[in-house]
Amino acid sequence: MAFVLPHGLPRLKSRGFFEKCVWNRVCKKCLQWDTVHGKSTLIKDSKKRQEETKKGIPKTRIIKRNVPVVAIVGRPNVGKSTLLNRLTRNFRSGAIAVDVPGITRDRTYHSAFWNGIDFELVDTGGLVFEEGKDKVPFIKEIREQAMIALNEATAAIFVVDSTAGVTELDIQIARMLRRLGVPVLVAANKCDEEQRSLDANEFWKLGLGEPFPVSGIHGSGTGDLLDKLTEYIKERGNGVQGLDNQIDEDNILRVAIVGRPNAGKSSILNRLVGETRAIVSDIPGTTRDTIDTTIQRDERIYCFMDTAGIRRKKMVEYGTEFFMINRAFKAIRRADLVVLVVDAVADIVEQDEKLAERIVEEGRGCIILINKWDLVQKDEHTYEKAQKYVQTRLAGVSWAPCLFVSAATGQRCEQVYNTIESVYEQYSRRISTSVLNQVLEEAILWNPPSTSKQGKQGKIYYCTQVSSKPPTITLFVNAPKLFKENYRKYIENYFRKSLGLEGTPLRLLWRGKKRPPSI
Repeated sequence: MAFVLPHGLPRLKSRGFFEKCVWNRVCKKCLQWDTVHGKSTLIKDSKKRQEETKKGIPKTRIIKRNVPVVAIVGRPNVGKSTLLNRLTRNFRSGAIAVDVPGITRDRTYHSAFWNGIDFELVDTGGLVFEEGKDKVPFIKEIREQAMIALNEATAAIFVVDSTAGVTELDIQIARMLRRLGVPVLVAANKCDEEQRSLDANEFWKLGLGEPFPVSGIHGSGTGDLLDKLTEYIKERGNGVQGLDNQIDEDNILRVAIVGRPNAGKSSILNRLVGETRAIVSDIPGTTRDTIDTTIQRDERIYCFMDTAGIRRKKMVEYGTEFFMINRAFKAIRRADLVVLVVDAVADIVEQDEKLAERIVEEGRGCIILINKWDLVQKDEHTYEKAQKYVQTRLAGVSWAPCLFVSAATGQRCEQVYNTIESVYEQYSRRISTSVLNQVLEEAILWNPPSTSKQGKQGKIYYCTQVSSKPPTITLFVNAPKLFKENYRKYIENYFRKSLGLEGTPLRLLWRGKKRPPSI
């Protein structure tokens, strides 16, 4: 459906969304995998794609921890994500592990610790080298993400399925790993019984050394695997040259990117980061897990969290999508600010309004991005009409700044960083009590509290700010019940207008007090 605006605003241009998208254009050329010479082609095309993406926003770089990186690779549905959760001992917020092929697509980083060594495990999607095999979508993009993880890895864990034995795909992956020259440990997963542990010896034929029988579900054998892994890390140096030192987590500005499916969240992330960090497709539901990306721009450090598209509750069944949406909601809670991405070529529907309400309930700053703005045919009145339409439909966050951007062309994406800084400044703002009471006095002078039917009039004695992030103001009154919702809204809007609190929710706490304070 087109982006319906009042007064007959022109709708869409005839061209499709991805006709000018640099990522889609490069995807058609790259990732022509060859089992003998595939490595150089894949790396070359990956660098080309990242260089084209970086043209939009300069002065940004991804920050990586000064710890070794260990890539977990293998064919689809061998239990890579389950084993990662076992090794990191993080089952609640680790990788999404469901017995369905192709759940993991983008690479995700998770911290781990063993034998006094900190390192990061990278979960990757299942590798498939031939089109149409195993019915796994985005196999080219998944291969590229896995290759990026392997190129930066100190060591790799090659996960195989002990119940299936050695497959032709396992042999192809082993051949690729030998060419890369990265130390590889073979983890024969699903060895839940003693007989399965004996069957793991079959994987000697891969030519990658001794296979370790492990169980991602029960944890058996993982200690031996980690012992050997830390030996490899020590041999190559406990740390990686050229990476950043420990970052103060309190100084990171966390920004969650949320929205409905296919609104362009991953495209926005790639444009802001300056490289292809997440897989982009016009198929809804491409992003599964939350992707955290920490970057530095000038002196500020940001952590952008790309999330899965959130559909209506009644459309979601318990399973993969349920966990995806649950991770998205957790990202909102972890964030300081939330970027709500809305599709410019679709109506603003009830689900967008509910997402806006969720942001307000969590008390997070908000920025509205109307993506795919380049697809809307415009005249001299289009921008004003669109702004009014967004403020009307998303009335719950009418105080949030709204930017009309295009992730495909980079239009106004440079302004996103400036808007984030402006909103965060208001979100963490502290206001003196004298200024607050001066504004409150003016508000009461213009519109005094009404009198109830019993002849009682509400009285506001004074106010003070009790916290920030978001700004929270306590008002001491004679009886909170005497102040109806419309008057409370009036006070909130007057504070917001007078103090310039744009992009942040404002919480007012009404507290009863028997008598005014002594002076």
